[in-house]
Amino acid sequence: MRDDDALRAAIRLIDPVDERERDSIARTLERLERGDDPYAESADPHHVTASAFVVSERGVILHRHRRLGIWVQPGGHVDSGESPVEAALRETREETGLVARHVSPPLLFHVDVHPGPRGHTHYDLRYVLLAEAIDPTPPAGESPEVYWFASDEALTRAEPALAAALAKLFASPLLKTWEDGRRE
Repeated sequence: MRDDDALRAAIRLIDPVDERERDSIARTLERLERGDDPYAESADPHHVTASAFVVSERGVILHRHRRLGIWVQPGGHVDSGESPVEAALRETREETGLVARHVSPPLLFHVDVHPGPRGHTHYDLRYVLLAEAIDPTPPAGESPEVYWFASDEALTRAEPALAAALAKLFASPLLKTWEDGRRE
């Protein structure tokens, strides 16, 4: 179920990592205010998407995007009636084969507006998900190039526009707390 008021509040709580994210936050809030369905891919080429920084003690999951050929986090379109929180989980499972879970409560970590395929503009809501440190098993039809990357390699491999968000993620006390909890 979608709660766009709660989503707007969560977006406003984000401390932007750079000017790009500051601009993306403002543009996403404007997109949510238009009054139409901001998630409808077929209704408007400017739509809200959801993705996830999936983390474990092995690092972060990145995959080579099938159409774009760049290394990014799993994510995609929000289905009709689905919330962005649900879409981040579904897209992660569909693209990596991993069953992940949100931190509690779900954490909207980063927002980015960028060109998508076919001339679309994606207003991407990026959540943090936790997963077991097992090898990904993407299903047929998805990119087979899905791997865990430690911080240095993720920063080198990922699409350059992800660098600031990944640096913020790897510096986050959230990851240290989770890793410490896993060792106990």
